[in-house]
Amino acid sequence: MLARILLFGATTLLSACSSLPMTPTTPDIAVPVAWSTTLQSQPTGDKSVGIALAAWWDSFGDPMLGMLVRRALQANTSVMSAQAALRQARALRDVTAASLRPVASFSSSAQRSKTGNAGANSPASAGIDASWEADLFGANRYGVRAAEAGAQASVATLASVQVSIAAEVALAYIQLRGEQARLVIARANLASQLETLQITGWRVQAGLLTSLEGEQARAASEQTQAQIPALEANVAQIAHALAVLCAQPPAGLQSQLAGVAPVPQAPDELALSLPADTLRQRPDVAAAEYEVRAALARVSAADAARYPGFRLAGSLGLNAASLAALGSGAVARTILASVSGPLFDGGSRRAQVRAQQAALEQARLAYGEAILTALKDVEDALSALEGDRGRLLHLRYAAEAAVNAELLARQRYTGGVIDFQVVLETQRSLLALQDAVASTSADFSADHVRLYKALGGGWTPDHAAMRGPDGTVSGNAQ
Repeated sequence: MLARILLFGATTLLSACSSLPMTPTTPDIAVPVAWSTTLQSQPTGDKSVGIALAAWWDSFGDPMLGMLVRRALQANTSVMSAQAALRQARALRDVTAASLRPVASFSSSAQRSKTGNAGANSPASAGIDASWEADLFGANRYGVRAAEAGAQASVATLASVQVSIAAEVALAYIQLRGEQARLVIARANLASQLETLQITGWRVQAGLLTSLEGEQARAASEQTQAQIPALEANVAQIAHALAVLCAQPPAGLQSQLAGVAPVPQAPDELALSLPADTLRQRPDVAAAEYEVRAALARVSAADAARYPGFRLAGSLGLNAASLAALGSGAVARTILASVSGPLFDGGSRRAQVRAQQAALEQARLAYGEAILTALKDVEDALSALEGDRGRLLHLRYAAEAAVNAELLARQRYTGGVIDFQVVLETQRSLLALQDAVASTSADFSADHVRLYKALGGGWTPDHAAMRGPDGTVSGNAQ
């Protein structure tokens, strides 16, 4: 009977040591060799491309923009939170790495007791205990690899937060300058309309025009004046948002942003990297890749946990009748070697491996999705940039013509050559076109920001090439 039990235990132990088949799938995503939209760009091999992407906000030539971005990157609460998460991940990695080292502890005690008239007893003891688990099958080492990959993913997540915050600050600042430009245009057109209203009032008093033209002129000026409070509110709200992004009270940047400045414009020459280089630069893609590495290490750790474990332990102690005699007390030494392994767990460890394999598959799919999202972000930004560039060009031509038409209309209206309806239409057209130019100009600059963000600009990777979960250069990023 005992022989049967031992045979059953040995068979179960050997079956537990057999490796489970692992068939992870790698997302097969064809990365294009070039972007579908052709724009003027720097040569890909130029080292200045990486430098320009790392601090793309400096290319706009606006000192205020650069100052705000740098301030936000230093003090923004989301950045600070991501930094704390990174410190936590590194600390947890160190905790996991400690499992590979021996553990030692000490203890000491002293006691005094007395019974009846007998003399008092004061026994004392001191000792050191040490233990070490031999990681023969690599369960702990794989755990350390998973923790290290998690820490690297936290580094990339921090970079992703920095990229997003820099872009958010730049977009808000560009929107602020755009609203200020629209406010200046509205006030200039209001002054022109008020001048026309005054001339119209004189003509109505002289009987040259009816009260209809007078009311139309007043309605046009009031309509333009109604836009000004809304634009002022927008400027104030955007300034509040910028202050919060820089970890300041809402009114903290009011004095610095009060002055009107032009919308910052990016240079015509773009620091446009190729698709593969973009995937290496994007921190979210890097974070997803490290998550795959961590998941792969967890699969190996779960599989190694099915093997037996070997442990060495020892202790060294001193026992004496009194604390004073502890130095010359009896020495007790103990050494223990043990081995333990699962005989029957109802399939729990095998199920744990399958669970980690499923998590690995999810991580790989998330990695593929991150690659597709990165490619889509760049293509969308390039399309928007190309569209707004052409739109802005024609709007500027139209606005120039509208300025000339409004000037001629007012001159002829003053001379009595044309009626008021022509003046009214030209002024409305001028205001609409100038406002569209200001809005589209801000959109065009914002398109550059979104492009730089999509290209992964705003941080400097500390690795030369993205490597796949197996340690080789991935076909998705080469």
